[in-house]
Amino acid sequence: MDVTETTFAEDVIRRSYDLPVLVDFWAPWCGPCRILGPTLERLSQDAGGKFELVKVNVDDNQRLAMEYNVMGIPAVKAFRDGQVVDEFVGALPEPQVREFIKRIQPSAAAPLLQQAQALVAAGDVDSAAALFTQVLDAEPDNGQALLGMAEVLLAQERYADALQMLHSVPYTTPQFSRVSALRARIELAQDGATRPSEAEARAALAQNPQHVAAHYALGIRLAARGAYAEALEELLEVVRLNRKFENDAGRKAMLRVFEILGSEHELTQTYRSRLEWLLY
Repeated sequence: MDVTETTFAEDVIRRSYDLPVLVDFWAPWCGPCRILGPTLERLSQDAGGKFELVKVNVDDNQRLAMEYNVMGIPAVKAFRDGQVVDEFVGALPEPQVREFIKRIQPSAAAPLLQQAQALVAAGDVDSAAALFTQVLDAEPDNGQALLGMAEVLLAQERYADALQMLHSVPYTTPQFSRVSALRARIELAQDGATRPSEAEARAALAQNPQHVAAHYALGIRLAARGAYAEALEELLEVVRLNRKFENDAGRKAMLRVFEILGSEHELTQTYRSRLEWLLY
């Protein structure tokens, strides 16, 4: 199916909520495109409807090419649930294309993973752990299950096990971008578990507002429970009072919070600027 700027939203974005959609960005003058195109079409037919293949002529649809950062062709992007989840550029050999297609197709474990994630959201981490374990018994490299199990282990305060689980997530996992943020959450929680409680830290600061260790403990505890704005304020105070505290721990903890929030988050941008002003 040829897709245009007019039909892209319907034929790719909306359709990708039903099944994976592979978008082949190509042009008639592109030699490698003419090599890759028949391979994609043959594999699409072999898949028997497990994914949909569409083609976008970049000459006729330059806005789409710019929107999806197509710098070279052929460029193949896989969409699921309205988002690009994987991609490659160039006329890859057929075995590599087959592996790519295999990665982007939902596994038989998808219903179990959805149920497990719903249980995590509801706070029933023990039941979720049983389902994630069931998936991993059948598919040890299932990145989504490994990430989910790391979340469960974090909730169970098994921090070393959670970090070890993250080490097993394949870099080809569509959700691999979550690894660094989840690692930062685990490391903050692990650090916080060795510190005074939030109440103890606040009591210490009531006695001495310049108690650096108490500011740090409070900041770490707040970050571990998701109160990031207040946490960043406390950690910035650590840097202001004593940059060398525990080998620059205040700044390092702030960087972990930035990792969790993402570079575009308002808190990241605000506190990164304030941190830079304080340091330089």
